[in-house]
Amino acid sequence: MKIGICNDHAGVEYKNGLVKHLQGKGIEVVNFGTDTPDSMDYADVAHPLAEAVVAGRVDLGIALCGTGNGMALCLNHHSGIRAGLAWSEEVGRLVKAHNNANVLVMPARFIPYEEAEKIVDKWLSEPFEGGRHQRRIDKIEG
Repeated sequence: MKIGICNDHAGVEYKNGLVKHLQGKGIEVVNFGTDTPDSMDYADVAHPLAEAVVAGRVDLGIALCGTGNGMALCLNHHSGIRAGLAWSEEVGRLVKAHNNANVLVMPARFIPYEEAEKIVDKWLSEPFEGGRHQRRIDKIEG
């Protein structure tokens, strides 16, 4: 499995930790994010991640910014992206099980790092339930 990860200045430390966490599970990680705490625009890293997911260069994506909202808004402008914002392990489970999110977005300023690892692990291990949820997903793009 290959996961793309992006972050703005608010998510540098979480991104670095998650890269190690994922690599420890044998997952290849492609870094689309910034590596410095210098202020930058989340769109500059969100768009390349979305393009990589849609093109199949990575299997899934993870995005981190202060609230997660900027990343989610940017990512969800791309056809084929279902970016789900999660702030707890249960929400991480549901964005996969019900929404089949192919990008997980987290608010680095509002959750402890340990929770971010739990959310990622739950999102990665949770199967998509399909059924009525697929019908709903099919309506997203009109």
